[in-house]
Amino acid sequence: MNRFLSAHFRAFDWLNHHWESPRSTRWISNLVVVFFILGSVVPLLIFLEIPFPFPTLSPFFAVEIAFTILLVFEILGLIFLLPKSVADSIGKQFEIISLLLLRDAFKEFGHYMGDLNWEPELLLELLPMVADGFGAVLIFGMTALFYRTQKHQKITQSNEEQAEFISVKKVISLYLALVFFLIVFLDITRAFNTGVVSFSIQSFYTLLIFTDIFILIFSLRYSSKYYNLFRYSSFALATLFLRMTISAPAYYNVLLAVIAGVLVLGVTSIYNGLLIKSSTAKLGS
Repeated sequence: MNRFLSAHFRAFDWLNHHWESPRSTRWISNLVVVFFILGSVVPLLIFLEIPFPFPTLSPFFAVEIAFTILLVFEILGLIFLLPKSVADSIGKQFEIISLLLLRDAFKEFGHYMGDLNWEPELLLELLPMVADGFGAVLIFGMTALFYRTQKHQKITQSNEEQAEFISVKKVISLYLALVFFLIVFLDITRAFNTGVVSFSIQSFYTLLIFTDIFILIFSLRYSSKYYNLFRYSSFALATLFLRMTISAPAYYNVLLAVIAGVLVLGVTSIYNGLLIKSSTAKLGS
């Protein structure tokens, strides 16, 4: 059993080491540029009325595919961040949602590439794009505030317990990565078979909800304090709201994301206050 777990730890550490290297950062940047250039061919094909395998693509596909590739790597970053800090992984989820909202705004803009007739009907049609863009800015600000106010507090009582907790999260993250790669592979296969390009991020966020709940339950081995339990539970609930954001219609997606942001900011503020009060009580005793 120990040999089996050690193999998982080595695999995760190897992947994480290569993921955080400067070489990987350059490789990701180059890949995004390549896909953006390839996606830029789509408007030309549409303008020249040349048939190609994906006729449903938007003329603004280059920006859409660039954001999608960025989202793929942001999700991988989230997976590798999970063993280090559950709280920081929640912040990474909000980063992903803000990028999703920006991508959706650009996707809407792709429907208005020609001459625009500035009538009231058009202004109403542009409102979802404005809402997504403004929502992305709101989530960006909330994410920055969340990172700024975050205070990390170990829930374990010893270094051995801390190492065990991190090890369990490493195994979870490794299998999350495998499932994510499977989802991406299936999306690529579906795109070539149907001609429709899509990214099944909803499936991954559903899996994240169960992951958060499992970590919550497992953390009870080390601490059953009410405020720790409530904090982890609220993070799982925030993930649920973010999962609903992905499939929600215009306006509601922004509303759900903002509600999730207010939830984690409120819980973080109260949790920090409890930590200060607890530290003060220990000093006074």
